[in-house]
Amino acid sequence: MPAERRRPADLEITSPANPRIKQLAALRRRRAREQSAVTLVEGRPEVALALAAGVRPEALYYCADLASADAGSVVATALERGADVIRVTRAVFEKISYREGPDGLLAVVPAIAGDLDRLRLTTSPLVLVCAGLEKPGNLGAILRTADAAGVEAVIAADAVTDWGNPNVVRASKGTVFSVPVGSGTTEEVLAWLSGHGLRIVAATPDARDLVTEADLTGPVAITVGAEQAGLPADWLERADVRVRIPMFGRADSLNVSTSAAIIMYEAVRQRMRGAS
Repeated sequence: MPAERRRPADLEITSPANPRIKQLAALRRRRAREQSAVTLVEGRPEVALALAAGVRPEALYYCADLASADAGSVVATALERGADVIRVTRAVFEKISYREGPDGLLAVVPAIAGDLDRLRLTTSPLVLVCAGLEKPGNLGAILRTADAAGVEAVIAADAVTDWGNPNVVRASKGTVFSVPVGSGTTEEVLAWLSGHGLRIVAATPDARDLVTEADLTGPVAITVGAEQAGLPADWLERADVRVRIPMFGRADSLNVSTSAAIIMYEAVRQRMRGAS
């Protein structure tokens, strides 16, 4: 007769030297995440949003000494989804935490799928393409705005980081689970955009047209590049229109997440005006 499975709520780890804790710390590295096909989500708001998006965690690590009073509902939902809930001490949680001011919740969730073929669009989609972005924080901030603006997909072309990078998850406040994401090489992404009939709007400070003068309605892919290098030549050459944000100060550029936000919301403004 097989041994009775230990209830998830009965699991507890008190030693930072526990092998399971060492495995968690290793998941901060991309190679370890890819080999294990999982990623980390830390923080009550981020874990709650992932759960609301339908994510089924493999495990949830919980420190009562650090958790807020409303953490119980998140723990209960994780249990309902079949996750192992492991209680840990403050010392243990501080070892597995990757952020300042931890709130006692960290989940291990399945890797975020980034296959372009999995993305589904409506008849008049607004898509954002990030070409060669390097900083996870910028990618995460862009996801937060994309979620708020109702963007149908965010795609990373020639991605330097992966969607499961804990800093992407943190900066996105968990919206990496609510916004469909994809990734591919420049050639793959360009072919995908063409196959779905999306016009490419390239953001570049050298453009003649202001973003407010461009038509951002209909099937559109807004494309932004890395702050230092900007959009690669392939994207500028394939763009249907190039746009710039009006600049009146001495700075010649904006943070890429700020630029993306301005253009996304100009597209939202135009679409709302057209729908009225």
